[in-house]
Amino acid sequence: MHNRRLIVGIGAITIPAVWLGMLIGVSFVATPVKFEAHSLDLLTALEIGQVTFSLFNKIEWGACSLLIAFIWMSRWPLIRTMLAAWVLFLITVQSAWLLPVLNAYIESIPHGAQKPPSLEHSVYSAMETIKLVSLAAIAAMAISGNIRTSAPLR
Repeated sequence: MHNRRLIVGIGAITIPAVWLGMLIGVSFVATPVKFEAHSLDLLTALEIGQVTFSLFNKIEWGACSLLIAFIWMSRWPLIRTMLAAWVLFLITVQSAWLLPVLNAYIESIPHGAQKPPSLEHSVYSAMETIKLVSLAAIAAMAISGNIRTSAPLR
């Protein structure tokens, strides 16, 4: 029983924290930086983003599946469960609507042409920011909950 509780506690912290780190690395560091490389033309940068976000979306579905499994194995407080459901909703919208629209946008750009970012790019960025805050809150609540429920050191 104690081992199961320990594993669930570690998973409840690790999964959202690692996912948060990957999200920051992909969406908030690597993506903006590639547009600063002067030798990289816009279409190439967008194609790299397309491949990156397609793969990252699959990774996020895996992380979300693990998070759901840990919710199922434990008795998460309602607020943490609701935040996890919110993150699931965000990746569902990104997968079903935004990524296909953004992929079509990239395909519509002739080689060498400049095209301003679409509204969907802004929506995707906003959703990534909301996901970042949600995952940070889930991880912080898990840390806080594990500190309060752990036995004192002797």
